[in-house]
Amino acid sequence: MELKDLRHFLAIAREKTISGAADVLHVTQPTLSRRMMELEAELGKKLFVRGNRKITLTDEGLFLQKRAQEVLSLIAKTEAEFVSGDEQIIGKVYIGGGETAAIRIFARVMKTLRASYPQITYNIVSSNAEGTMEQLDNGLVDFGLFIEPVDLSKYDFMRLKEKHVYGILMRKDSPLAAHTSIRPAHLAGLPLLCPNRSLVANEFAAWLGDSYSLSNIIITYNLLYNASVMVEEGLGYALCIDQAIHLSEDSRFCFRALEPKLEVGVAVAWKKYQTFSKAASFSGSPPA
Repeated sequence: MELKDLRHFLAIAREKTISGAADVLHVTQPTLSRRMMELEAELGKKLFVRGNRKITLTDEGLFLQKRAQEVLSLIAKTEAEFVSGDEQIIGKVYIGGGETAAIRIFARVMKTLRASYPQITYNIVSSNAEGTMEQLDNGLVDFGLFIEPVDLSKYDFMRLKEKHVYGILMRKDSPLAAHTSIRPAHLAGLPLLCPNRSLVANEFAAWLGDSYSLSNIIITYNLLYNASVMVEEGLGYALCIDQAIHLSEDSRFCFRALEPKLEVGVAVAWKKYQTFSKAASFSGSPPA
């Protein structure tokens, strides 16, 4: 399998027709079609479903699409790192992580560094913990920002002073909004939206205690924005951390912390024995 094959495959996946991809790639349709059949034969898997009007990807094709995007992104990242000169610090730093106010720590580091090294740029990739770990493992990000609980044993990491507390995001017209904090009994039978993370689920189950049997989790989610829309539409109440969503005075939402308090930390992680680019090395680890 050649890199050119991956680029051609992604063009077909994007354009959804051989003719469209051939036009973009400036190759003939028969050549492109033949090379994709050879790629399927090489992999021993069917990658495309060829319809009358468009081409769709099989499950194996979707898997290859994801891997091809990662491979080409990593190559582009590596090439960019070699372009930077010996005297000037030039390059891009890749940061992955969930949606948390702790990103402000990175923002402060970026602002300080750009004053001395204005040619360093940054790419922020929002994802859940599992997605950020995969990006770290594949070399697609330099640093990952994680909200605990999370197992970081296979990485080098540092815990920050930043702390978050869990609570419930709800509409202001919700009956629960009358409470200053939320106890386990308040949630009995109510429809809940919870983060799709087993460690968080375990912490929340322990917090609920005897009320766990009365819990009614109807939706799990990765990032909060979609869950907040469902809360706004009256589907239920979302378990989340404070500061995960901006609440203005005219917001339809309010946040009530759990009682007893369920507090979690924030950590920055990177691959063990990581060889950083010059830009990432100068960025270093955010301050604790």
